[in-house]
Amino acid sequence: MFVVVVPPHPPQTDSLMSGSLFVKPPCFCTVSAFQGLCILLLYTSPLCCFANFSQAKELVYKIKEGLPSGTLIGSMGSDLHLDLSLDPHVLFNLPQKKPSDQYVTLNSTTGQLFTSGNEIDRETLCPDSSEYNQGCVLSLDVFVLPQQYFQLVKVKILVEDVNDNRPRFPTGEIRVSVPENTQVNARFAVEQSATDPDLGFHGVQTYWLVNDFGVFTLDVEENEGGELTPFLIVTDELDRERQEEYITDIIAEDGGLPPLLGTATLRIIITDVNDNCPQFTESQVNVTLYGNTTKGKHLSRLHAFDPDQGANAVISYAYSDRVPREARALFHLDRITGVIKLAGQINTATGKFYKLTVLANGPGCVPAVATVTVHVIRVASGPPVIMPRYIAAEKDGVVTMKESEPPFSPIAFFTVSNTDQRGQGTECLLEGSGPFRLTPYKRLKNEYLLETTEPLDHEQRQDYELTVVLRNPRGLAIKTFVKILVLDENDNAPVFKQSLYEVSVEENNPPNSFLTQLQATDQDSEARGEVIYTLGSDAPSIFLLERLTGVLTVSTSLDREEKQTYRFMVRAVDRGTPRRESIATVVITVLDRNDNSPRFINKDFTFFVPENFPGFGEIGVLSVTDADAGENGWVALSIVNGSDIFVIDAGRGALRARTPLDREQQGTYYLWIEAVDGGEPSLSCLTVVTVLLLDVNDNPPVVLFPQSNQSYMLVLPSTLPGTSITEVYAVDKDTGMNAVIAYSIIKRKGGEPGSFDIDPDTGNITLKRELSDRGLYSLLVKVSDHGQPEPLHSTVLVNLFVNETVSNESYIQSLLTGEEAEIQMEEKQWYVGKLTERPGREDLFPCQPLLIALSVTCLGLFCIAVTLTAYICCKKLKKWRKCQMKRLEVEMPLKVNGDDADRKRTEISNI
Repeated sequence: MFVVVVPPHPPQTDSLMSGSLFVKPPCFCTVSAFQGLCILLLYTSPLCCFANFSQAKELVYKIKEGLPSGTLIGSMGSDLHLDLSLDPHVLFNLPQKKPSDQYVTLNSTTGQLFTSGNEIDRETLCPDSSEYNQGCVLSLDVFVLPQQYFQLVKVKILVEDVNDNRPRFPTGEIRVSVPENTQVNARFAVEQSATDPDLGFHGVQTYWLVNDFGVFTLDVEENEGGELTPFLIVTDELDRERQEEYITDIIAEDGGLPPLLGTATLRIIITDVNDNCPQFTESQVNVTLYGNTTKGKHLSRLHAFDPDQGANAVISYAYSDRVPREARALFHLDRITGVIKLAGQINTATGKFYKLTVLANGPGCVPAVATVTVHVIRVASGPPVIMPRYIAAEKDGVVTMKESEPPFSPIAFFTVSNTDQRGQGTECLLEGSGPFRLTPYKRLKNEYLLETTEPLDHEQRQDYELTVVLRNPRGLAIKTFVKILVLDENDNAPVFKQSLYEVSVEENNPPNSFLTQLQATDQDSEARGEVIYTLGSDAPSIFLLERLTGVLTVSTSLDREEKQTYRFMVRAVDRGTPRRESIATVVITVLDRNDNSPRFINKDFTFFVPENFPGFGEIGVLSVTDADAGENGWVALSIVNGSDIFVIDAGRGALRARTPLDREQQGTYYLWIEAVDGGEPSLSCLTVVTVLLLDVNDNPPVVLFPQSNQSYMLVLPSTLPGTSITEVYAVDKDTGMNAVIAYSIIKRKGGEPGSFDIDPDTGNITLKRELSDRGLYSLLVKVSDHGQPEPLHSTVLVNLFVNETVSNESYIQSLLTGEEAEIQMEEKQWYVGKLTERPGREDLFPCQPLLIALSVTCLGLFCIAVTLTAYICCKKLKKWRKCQMKRLEVEMPLKVNGDDADRKRTEISNI
């Protein structure tokens, strides 16, 4: 037999970590008498199975991704309200059947879930999750054992996103083509936008350019799907011929705190528009031609250029319609290269002059015009001929040589033909400037070698035009033209305009402030002469250097008090092969601004000073600092609450009092001290100074009661011993032990000794024995403090008149006056002796040794005399002395008793 118990719905509780816990209402089966039968029914009863097993509990926890191993996720035992002290103990089991189980570990006895050594990465675990769906969930099945406690617990762990991924562009370099005739404010989409696997605000939020060159800006648009696309906007006119491309960095920034950045190189290519027309480098060319020149002879090469690119820069050469057909057939013009060659045989009998008009045609342009004048010289017989054979690379009569070629590099052989057999009078010469020479080759007849004499330097000169001239005895000169182009190589490193850049910047500058622009030049051409600027490895990360322009900026605000000088290296690297570089030093000095207020070392100051401290003595020093430099850090101190008692040394900060201070007048002083720096405007701070005066025992006690030495109190003779008669009350203006008062009786007049006693602490005077005598009792009471090094005291006369009544007031006053005079005489001597320093015995008796000797001598003589006298008279007076001694023994007691009786009678009669 068993009973199904459904407990009330448990309250929702907060889970450990940052998650929320949700517990479904459980349904328990309670087993009663027969355990075996209950277990059988547990597995066979549909109701119980449905209550205990089919309705599995569900726990939901929330954690952030990337937590370290061993971080507590949640405690299942406490969240399920299980009694862990049961016997047998409750156990928790993780079946380890799901891939998600590898991210957690389970304590089998407490049910605590921890992160495992496998870090939870939301992007790896749930690559398809987004903020619009269920999110990233780790699902676990946990069994609660043993069988009698069995439960199936469904655990869901919601993994929350953190900003652990940077935005990434699909490529490291993004190319955007912009026509050079683009209108201002035209927009071009940057299709290769960045992606960030993080969600929501942790994803890409904006884009920006590192350098906009003053002609671009960046805008960001969001489409209907929520994706951001950057758009490049043209803000100024472009000219490809002035700059054909712009290279900068595009930055994608997410919304994390702090934000993470992704970077790609943005190459903005300015595409060409046909806005230029061809132009000839030489509009007038003169050519001299001999009549026996062979067919195919290279006469000249025309060159026209167009700054445009591609099809817009294609140039074709053609003769003008004004050139006769005969001239066109005789002189062939290559329409692509502009080379003019001799295409036919010239009539050697007559000389002739030809004028050739050549047009350079470009797309949509008016042709450029050049004129070639050909002078044909008549020859009587076949002239000598110079035949070149090139060793260096040659095309269309143009020789190319590298600037790295060593001296005496061969360029070409020239063979001379059609000379007479003896060759007398024929000479071959080289005309033109440059490091070249033309020499007979190893004494071979009619063979000449053209070679260099020094290394060529492209940076000094890029081309040479040489003429090989052959002259015969008849004065005929034959010329062959050679053009040499020097090819550039990366043989020059970039050179900084200055090796040391010293920059000054005021502190608290705005972020991304311009510091300076580095300038380095490279004499090489093309990419070999392009310079890229980079920071050295010793440069702090707060400084940024634009790669192409050399603009140096600082990304954050500088603080001179944190660091005053920055020194680091910068590098200029070209794009040649191999790359060459140079180094410069940048020194940045942070200038001070008055941005720090003076600061006292302590928030407040307390000085303890003994009273009666001498005037203008140093009470204490106020230490104050200012982190600024120069006048900004110079601090002046002043008292702001108008006290005339104290002054402060502005230089040292020493606090002094103008006059001695009396604690009894004022024991504590509060001063407000202001520190003001020398900046413009000045900054200041305040501190409070407390001056506490320490007591000095400079005040004796003052007796308030009795009010005078002539006051008295009537004491009845029947007063019982132990009765409090009166008290002495005194005060002391000092404090501490200097004001602790002690009372004592130092002299008594009248009555039996010890009749009265005084309490040393309270001054209470008590009767100690019965009063047998009537009359005036006077007690001289000493009131002393406990001051150091010397206590101070006062005295007072306490008069007690013992009698039943006061019958004669004037008589008592006369007694009081006499007692006071006598007491004051003795008190004055005693008081002076106590308060003044006694002179030394040596001061009183400067002849002490002599007096001692005389005293000893006199004493000795006196003793001798007495001894002799006593010895002589001893026997004669023996009997008389015995009688005399007996008589004295009888009379002396009588006399004493008689005097006491007379004195008592006299006192009673006076009363």
